[in-house]
Amino acid sequence: MEAIRINKLNKTFKNGKKAISNFNLTVPQGEIFSLLGPNGAGKSTLINILTTYILPTSGEITIMGYDLRNESQRIRNCISCVAQHTSIDKHMSLKENLEFQGRLFGLDSSTIYARSEELIQTFHLAKYCDYKVSEYSGGVTRRLDIAMSLISHPKVLFLDEPTVGMDIESRQILWQMIRTIQEKFNTTIFLTTHYLEEAQLLSNTICIMKEGQPLIQGSLTELRQYFNEPVIRVELTSDENPATLLEHLNTHSYIKNIRIEENSLYITVEDRTRDFARTNTILNENYIDFCAVEIQKPSLSDIFMKFTNEEEVE
Repeated sequence: MEAIRINKLNKTFKNGKKAISNFNLTVPQGEIFSLLGPNGAGKSTLINILTTYILPTSGEITIMGYDLRNESQRIRNCISCVAQHTSIDKHMSLKENLEFQGRLFGLDSSTIYARSEELIQTFHLAKYCDYKVSEYSGGVTRRLDIAMSLISHPKVLFLDEPTVGMDIESRQILWQMIRTIQEKFNTTIFLTTHYLEEAQLLSNTICIMKEGQPLIQGSLTELRQYFNEPVIRVELTSDENPATLLEHLNTHSYIKNIRIEENSLYITVEDRTRDFARTNTILNENYIDFCAVEIQKPSLSDIFMKFTNEEEVE
């Protein structure tokens, strides 16, 4: 069964701006689904429509088999959304926040207690029960926020950039939490994120959108089939500045694209063997210190840049 089905969705605002145009999308039940796109692509508008916050101009949407226009209350009963800004009340304790959220969903006291204890144990929040919520770190606050969203046992959980602003350790803890939600509760997770590494690590299916339209959708393996160019990764030593190598490479026409991640350069080229040799020559002739150079499969970052930078995509 499909958790979400979108058919010919359009959204035009009163000022005439068209945010979503002829949008088609399916999200299989039980998957982690990531929606990616540059700023202004229409991701927030789509989330607001799917969570019944705003109505579409036209098109059909079903969530867990319920029609969005005619059965919106049924949809609200089976979804939950974690927005970028947390919904935690810092004047209440951890357990009080969970209880309050359960009351909003009309749960009885025994159900709230049982589910609260389950969530506290599942997401390792027990040691924070004795501390004031106002003293929590950003990572723990977000974990509680997500736990609160699960008190109603939603069938579909929307996560809108859940790890924005977090350090890498907190992000990794939250990644494991997201996997646990999928595996233990069989919850469909609809994720939006600007961290492409996050989407690559977590997602079963990925959709890249631009200017209100989906460009491509599929698993990472399926998306790689649309990217034929080899990618050369050059890992530099800690003493070497990536910008130095970038200056030497930018003058060569065989290079189609370059991106920098930490101390590595990812170079998209045309010919696997010939251009690998060329890159090695450039490194040696300019005395660039590097730890490794290799040809690798394109990452989600490479695919994202290819599709969002092109004028037309078939």
